[in-house]
Amino acid sequence: MFEDSMMESGGQLKTNAGKWVWVTGTMMLCVLVIIILIPLIYPEALPATAMTALLTAPPPPPPPPPPPPPAQVMKPVHVVSEIDQGLHAPTKIPHDIKQVKDDAPPPSSMGGVAGMGAMGSGSAGGVAGGLGLGIGTPPPVVARAAPKPVGPVRVSSGTMAGSIISRPDPVYPPIAKAAHVQGVVILHAIISKQGTIEQLQVVSGPPMLQTSATDAVRRWRYKPYLLNGEPTEVETTINVNFTFGGG
Repeated sequence: MFEDSMMESGGQLKTNAGKWVWVTGTMMLCVLVIIILIPLIYPEALPATAMTALLTAPPPPPPPPPPPPPAQVMKPVHVVSEIDQGLHAPTKIPHDIKQVKDDAPPPSSMGGVAGMGAMGSGSAGGVAGGLGLGIGTPPPVVARAAPKPVGPVRVSSGTMAGSIISRPDPVYPPIAKAAHVQGVVILHAIISKQGTIEQLQVVSGPPMLQTSATDAVRRWRYKPYLLNGEPTEVETTINVNFTFGGG
């Protein structure tokens, strides 16, 4: 009997708990619905700051930029040429044509010529002298001297080859002969006003032959190169050819 009473009381407790769950859920749902519907039905119940934030209109757009100023119109400028100030054809035919009279030339003094008949042939020198006083002598022509060149003058190697006075042959190095080395050594030279070698520099050529070519060319002598009748320094190139037949 005790077990039956326990089982019946357990069923009653379970039935009451379910009812309270449904009642509590319904009340919470009603409260939630009321909270949502009150702002929609009565908007004045919302805070004033929230209403102003919702109803504030966006700021107006900025005004457009001002239009650019109108471009200045350039007025045409009438240019008067100095050439147009002389004689030119008239635009209209004039009714009266004025004659322009040229002034008579001044009388020429012929005193020396008038006395020629009385003085005879012996006064020819006096007449020539009288006429010579009236004729102006032309100004003397001053010839400008040509400017002197600054530094040595560039002259081709062929031109300077014809001005050689003394030309010792270079010595063929034995080591170059043994190695069968031959070719042309090109030197850049500056020749003084007296025709001697002032500066000498190797431009190209076999290395075994450069020293022999330089030693030989330093002893070469040239005629002085004349420019406007005066001796001048010369800048040129010298080619020294080395072959097995000779230097």
